Amino acid sequence: MAIRVIIMGAAGRDFHNFNTYYRDNPAYEVVAFTATQIPNIDGRVYPAALAGSLYPNGIPIFPESELRRLIAHHRADEVVFAYSDVPHEGVMHKASAVLAAGADFRLMGPNHTQVRSTKPVVSVNAVRTGAGKSPASRRVAQALQELGYKVVAIRHPMPYGDLAAQVVERFATMEDLDRFECTIEEREEYEPHIMRGVTIFAGVDYERILREAEKEADIILWDGGNNDFSFYRSDLVIVIADPHRAGHEMTYHPGETNFRSADVIVINKVDTASLEAVSLIRDHVYAVNPEATIVEAAAPITVEDARAIRGKRVLVIEDGPTLTHGEMAYGAGYVAAKKYGGQIVDPHEYAVGTIAATYARYKTTGPVLPAMGYGDTQVRELEETIARTPCDLVLIATPIDLRRVLLIGQPSQRVRYEMQEIGEPTLLGILREKFGVKPQPERQDAPQAVLA
Repeated sequence: MAIRVIIMGAAGRDFHNFNTYYRDNPAYEVVAFTATQIPNIDGRVYPAALAGSLYPNGIPIFPESELRRLIAHHRADEVVFAYSDVPHEGVMHKASAVLAAGADFRLMGPNHTQVRSTKPVVSVNAVRTGAGKSPASRRVAQALQELGYKVVAIRHPMPYGDLAAQVVERFATMEDLDRFECTIEEREEYEPHIMRGVTIFAGVDYERILREAEKEADIILWDGGNNDFSFYRSDLVIVIADPHRAGHEMTYHPGETNFRSADVIVINKVDTASLEAVSLIRDHVYAVNPEATIVEAAAPITVEDARAIRGKRVLVIEDGPTLTHGEMAYGAGYVAAKKYGGQIVDPHEYAVGTIAATYARYKTTGPVLPAMGYGDTQVRELEETIARTPCDLVLIATPIDLRRVLLIGQPSQRVRYEMQEIGEPTLLGILREKFGVKPQPERQDAPQAVLA
């Protein structure tokens, strides 16, 4: 009889593990997915069009809170844990609950889940959400472009809409973001690449996505999500560590996997972190991954008009996943508001609907507003929360200009932050050493005229 399996996930790693290992494998029967972290995923079905011939009715998706009942109801033999940015202790609590219900608990590694590419792959991962992985991905793309390569980025999945319609998504223009009805979180990841001339792919079926991207690319850039490891076998693995959460590189799953397997570890934000925190991460590199190359980098913050911040009541909007999955109290916007003399207004008491629910769930969030926008209803509630907050200025510290997708009545300005390496080695130097400069085709000189 087939081994009955339940996959615990968050609409990313779970679907990928199924597609690469379980989908056409008659030795297993996946009876259910469970979902957490992401709103509006549970209660749906992984569609038959994606599930393959063994699953003509698709596979139901349930809330993770029903896991014990599902194990009993389906007499499940095995439960696969397949989502990211979870403390080690939290993973083992999940494991204990599964074992207590009688099933086996499984973590799947790269050998069974990574897809091989016909093109070189550079992956950028992190030890935690909010470590600065997105600016690092942009910096890597820029460096590869400077070396003459056509770079195509593939982003870790964020399939929050119609799964069957999101099998392979290609984003090359701003209009593509509207065509695919992207959420705020998706726009935050895709738009910066598009603005730099980098085509980016995403979706649900990551082998099909890879094959499409290979048609356009000299080098594939894996732009990871949360602190998951790459879906693709990589020629160079770059991992971002965060000294503002020093020690987390050894205590979160699968961030520690990334940390131990990295070819390059970037210690980011050294301009705002303590020497002790940076040293602790270095010590951990030497202890568990001494062959890795260490790069130190800063994350300098810029604003549009620093003088307009001083003395003003400021509402700070930060990147949502950094505050939720990443458990950060604040981000670059808070730092900028403090640096330039703003009086920060805490939006907690003005939050409505799912924004208030986000604060209730993620209690580590400080006096800032997470840019949550997983659907039209949440976008409107985010707008209402902004409108209700008594402030003179809104500081938008998200990777995109939210004014393109939100109606913000108060005066506002952007906070920007990019990665900047300090000293040597640099990412450009490492990439040049690994891949060289792309050879240019020899110029064919025009034939000389023959004189009569």
